[in-house]
Amino acid sequence: MNHKVKGLGKIVLTLVVLAAVLFVSLCGIGKNRKGSADGIRLGLDLAGGVSITYEAVKENPTDEEMKDTLYKLRKRVDDSGQTEADIYMEGENRINVDIPGATDAEATLKELGRMGELYFVLGTNNIQMVNYDEVTGEIEYAFLKSWEEIKEAGDIILDGTDIQTADAGWYSEYGRTENIVNLTLNDAGRVKFAKATTAHVGEEIAIVYDGEVVSAPTVQQPLTEGKAQISGNFTAEQASTLATTIRVGALPLELKELRSNVVGATLGAEAIKTSLFAAAIGVILVFIFMAIRYRLPGVAADLALAIYIGLMVICLNLLEITLTLPGLAGIILSIGMAVDANVIIFSRIQEEIGVGKTVKTSIKLGFSKAFSAIFDGNITTLIAAVVLYILGSGTVKGFATTLALGIILSMFTALFVTKFILNAFYDAGFDKEKHFGQVVEGKVRNFVKHGKKYALISGVLILVGVIGMVAGKVSSGEILAYGLDFKGGTAMTVTFPEGTEPTITDLEAAVQKSIGKSAVVNLVSDANAATIKTEELKEEQRNVLTSYLVENFGVTEDEIEMQSISGTVSGEMKKDAILAVAVATVCMLIYIWLRFSNLAFAASAVIALLHDVLIVLAVYAVSRISVGNTFIACMLTIVGYSINATIVVFDRIRENLKERLKKESYADIVNKSIAQTFSRNIYTSLTTFFMVAALVIFGVTSIREFALPLMAGIICGAYSSICITGLLWLKLREKFPEDEEE
Repeated sequence: MNHKVKGLGKIVLTLVVLAAVLFVSLCGIGKNRKGSADGIRLGLDLAGGVSITYEAVKENPTDEEMKDTLYKLRKRVDDSGQTEADIYMEGENRINVDIPGATDAEATLKELGRMGELYFVLGTNNIQMVNYDEVTGEIEYAFLKSWEEIKEAGDIILDGTDIQTADAGWYSEYGRTENIVNLTLNDAGRVKFAKATTAHVGEEIAIVYDGEVVSAPTVQQPLTEGKAQISGNFTAEQASTLATTIRVGALPLELKELRSNVVGATLGAEAIKTSLFAAAIGVILVFIFMAIRYRLPGVAADLALAIYIGLMVICLNLLEITLTLPGLAGIILSIGMAVDANVIIFSRIQEEIGVGKTVKTSIKLGFSKAFSAIFDGNITTLIAAVVLYILGSGTVKGFATTLALGIILSMFTALFVTKFILNAFYDAGFDKEKHFGQVVEGKVRNFVKHGKKYALISGVLILVGVIGMVAGKVSSGEILAYGLDFKGGTAMTVTFPEGTEPTITDLEAAVQKSIGKSAVVNLVSDANAATIKTEELKEEQRNVLTSYLVENFGVTEDEIEMQSISGTVSGEMKKDAILAVAVATVCMLIYIWLRFSNLAFAASAVIALLHDVLIVLAVYAVSRISVGNTFIACMLTIVGYSINATIVVFDRIRENLKERLKKESYADIVNKSIAQTFSRNIYTSLTTFFMVAALVIFGVTSIREFALPLMAGIICGAYSSICITGLLWLKLREKFPEDEEE
């Protein structure tokens, strides 16, 4: 009886915690509704934001100067926490910055900082420091010569083009910690700085930003290595502000604000509603499946998953993470991993019950034996997420942030919350074997025997992708159907007459009907206007579209401004993404190598990962789905999904190697391991498939273009984990035999 009371108490506690988590995620806490879903910062695609256009002060800047400025501005915006911002060139001398979630253009401009010039100026003889205010304790500086005279005198030793980076930091000496700014110069800056600091030891060098001295450190010694530390009894915030100011001023070109507007979501309110509805349908289907397939454990998993979703919402709000479609991909993957962890645990519990263990013992052993697969799978993916966040930018950072958060929460809910609930059910009297379902014995088939067939299937699919790329190159000049995010296009700003309020759907239809092109539309919230972006238009197409808007929307030609724009995914961002993925892959390989004590495991995992990526790439090539920002997120999702599925199979191989019978060959081990994980691979793929399929069925076109390749990746991940990974290991272990089972 005591056990039942205790169990019922735990169940009540679980329901109270669930209710509290859901209440906070829906309603929040306090006047500001902290933790609520309404307070989540949404990206431009989901909620709009502020659009700011800067123009280069310099006349006729070179293409290289504009691209360098664009890239450094991208880094500046990333540093401000706006990892999901869109930044692209407009015309030949303008840069557009779209900040998601913002509603106040002036406040956003202030937060980003001015885009002025940065100089390091000698203090001796030319600039003297005056106006010391003893009341406030602040030092103000005034120039005794005109800025033109200072330049002519040659007392400017560095400018923004000489700065590589500046970061806030700290050092500790003799028990005292001081905040500093670490400065790194490029090669040209190193030479200039070495000469100046050698000649002016003991003198001040003023850091001048936008005509104002922001700091005047004293040269302590010659600095010849291109690195320096700026100190001055800074607080952490002051050091961060100075570092940020130097980075802002380090832009190759001085920029001035041309215009700023508040814009609406690119997907539109209707698209957001349908996406939320689709996500809800997907989650409900997962709940139903888990309850039917795993009975009582499935109900426990559903409760834990509901707590997980609530905690995810709360964390997104409290951590001020901007959520966009790529971020949504990270959440979908982490939900899939949360379900996967439960499937692994429940399969283990059913196996233990199937060999005659008691229910209580089976629960304990199920969690214990499932831990290594869950831990290695999640940690491997978490390593990738951390590397992607550190080295990536823009979309990659946003994806990595939500993925890392999701992994941490999913491990917590699967290993602790689900366990707590399941034990509560047992203590409450649900302790019969029938409550835990029956183990589905995977028939041990000779998968190894059909290895050549699987390799042939994979080869054909990859070859189809190559043919699709070649055909695309021949027909359109591009191997993939690159969208606006990658190749840029034409942007037009249209101001409509008072009293007319065209919708996103109206304007998308107008572009499609007039010139047969798809378009991305932003409504300007603080003016009766809109920005319309489409692929690069020829002069004739521009004229046709202009005429159509004039005739059907009552605008005049003077109220339509057209500019060519670059892609929001710059060449540097692509390089960052490729580098991040490459480093993440190497880190995952090293981790798997160390954990499984054999390079064959690591090498086959990476090959399987590459296999899945190539097949999803084939889907893009053949279907000609638009390749945009979400393409990067989709491919990263496939990487995470693939490596997690592979780890589960390898965990069983590792376990079976330890328990290997003398008569068992390595091929037998592989066949048995695949059979043991077969149902897990199918069920996990099925539950994740539910989530993505709902987006395909109920989502709008842009959502569907994002979800369809994900569906292909899920199917491919299940196929490779069953038919490819184990067989790869079997082949590679012959080349890397030095492992623990020898």
